[in-house]
Formats: sequence, C-alpha cells, structure tokens
Amino acid sequence: MRRKHAFTCINCPLSCALELTEEDGEVLEVTGHECEVGRRYAEEEFRNPRRTVTTTVRVRNGVIPQLPVVSTRPIPKSLVREAVKALADVEVDAPVRDGQVIYRDLLGTGADIIAARRLDPRSRADEEG
Repeated sequence: MRRKHAFTCINCPLSCALELTEEDGEVLEVTGHECEVGRRYAEEEFRNPRRTVTTTVRVRNGVIPQLPVVSTRPIPKSLVREAVKALADVEVDAPVRDGQVIYRDLLGTGADIIAARRLDPRSRADEEG
C-alpha cells in the first residue's frame, strides 16, 4: 500500500515542504525539494530520524549554575527523551573548557556530550558579593 509522508526540510532557510511516497518501507519518490540535500533529508528522516541533543547540566562552584551541553553527533530521535533524562542527574565541577567531554557514549550511541561553552569557577569576590 502506498503512503505519503510530509516533512519540512531544516537544512537551509528555504524550508522546503517535502512529500515522500513509500510502499512497504521502500521510498518511491520525494517531491517538493529545491535541491538534492532536501531529497536526502526526507529519505533519512523517513528511514532513520536523528537529532542533536542540546540541554544543560548542573555545575558546582561555577559562575553560573548550569552548563549548556551538546552531542557530538545526532542520535536516534527515539532516544532523545531518554538521553535528556540521563543527563538530568549529571553535575560537573567548574572550571569547564569549551568542548570538554562531559558524558561519554550517551546511551551506547557513540555520541559524547560536550560543553558548549567555557565556564569559570566562582571567585571569592563572587561568594562575598
């Protein structure tokens, strides 16, 4: 049975409205794309949707209490909620370097979680002021 799936390409500002036609899991056609990147995006989104994880983790003794983090590669979309839950209990000590690995091999996906910025420790002046 032929089925159609709608996607919006997120690879450039055009945001092409894509329509993928498939039958029994086999891609038959992709329409609506302005470029080859859009066609590939629709096929990948249909076969194996993946997302980059971005969230925050707690920081002890930092100038701010939360550190933005990001995955080094996209993970399966079905694991994103579980990944964020796993990171909810992570706490790191300041200082933190930009790009420092915070969590290795998130849920066995091969993606590491890294710091998205540098975070300095609180100084005594911060504590007194």
